Amino acid sequence: MDFLNAIVALSNYVLIPATTYGAQLALGALGVTLIYGILRFSNFAHGDTMAFGTMVVVLTTSALQAVGITAGPLPTALLALPVGIVVTAAMVLATDRVVYRFYRRVKAAPVTLVIVSMGIMFVMNGIVRLIIGPDDRRFADGERFILTAREFKSATGLAEPLVIRTSQMLTVVTAVIVVALLFWFLNRTRTGKSMRAYSDNEDLALLSGINPERVVAITWIIVATLAVVAGTLYGLDKSFKPFTYFQLLLPIFASAIVGGLGSPLGAIAGGFVVAYSEVMLTYAFKKVVGYLGPEGWQPDSLLQLLSTDYKLAVSFVILIIVLLFRPTGIFRGKSV
Repeated sequence: MDFLNAIVALSNYVLIPATTYGAQLALGALGVTLIYGILRFSNFAHGDTMAFGTMVVVLTTSALQAVGITAGPLPTALLALPVGIVVTAAMVLATDRVVYRFYRRVKAAPVTLVIVSMGIMFVMNGIVRLIIGPDDRRFADGERFILTAREFKSATGLAEPLVIRTSQMLTVVTAVIVVALLFWFLNRTRTGKSMRAYSDNEDLALLSGINPERVVAITWIIVATLAVVAGTLYGLDKSFKPFTYFQLLLPIFASAIVGGLGSPLGAIAGGFVVAYSEVMLTYAFKKVVGYLGPEGWQPDSLLQLLSTDYKLAVSFVILIIVLLFRPTGIFRGKSV
């Protein structure tokens, strides 16, 4: 019985949260890796693109709730998600037309585009804070739990309760659907094949009659969609705060680089590697070990390798190790 309690505690505080967080990082890393693979630069504004799209979703959710429109047991944010995607896609397309297109035409070095993206990052961060403010905004409604502690205890008789939040299940299911649709699009449609051809060999793709501006526009639309979905799922699971999305840029880039920058499959794998590393290294295993030890025994310390304050440091260390020893990542993406 104590062994089952230990498994439940580990699932409750490590496995389920890490899987949820990994799905969110994977969606964010997919956007970064698509930009790098097709447009050939690291987009440091991606975190604030997520913040911008989530802000639109939050404001639209508030407007829908004000007129009495909800999604029943599901979060109303799901109804607002298409609005966030359309507005964010329009924003990134306008940014590309006004800013990035010039640097593509003059064939600027990738480092120049990185610096430009950093400038856009600060501008977008300021716009989001100006519109919605810097404070936490909780916008999740509907049923909060799929499985409550009371239901689990009464069904199993275990002392340790398993709790599954709606936002956690929604994140995993949505991520699976979005990733499946993305891979189907890239591998089965003519447009997706054009994007892959452009990524593999730009000159040969142009000779084959592929329109580069169309490829660029579709890439930005897909990236905007991924950013809004990832940002909204993260906000539903935790809360919306503009600066948090700025901080998410580090684990997102770490995920993309660990998996192999430029590899969509690598971005997904990297997201879960980073998420599980962060959660496991900052979790206090005292309760789990207490269940597995002799009856009535509890360890004196928390058995926590790192404080949760150092969560982002885990991503940073992983990033440094990968860049030093395997810069092409797990799936041998483009070397950084």
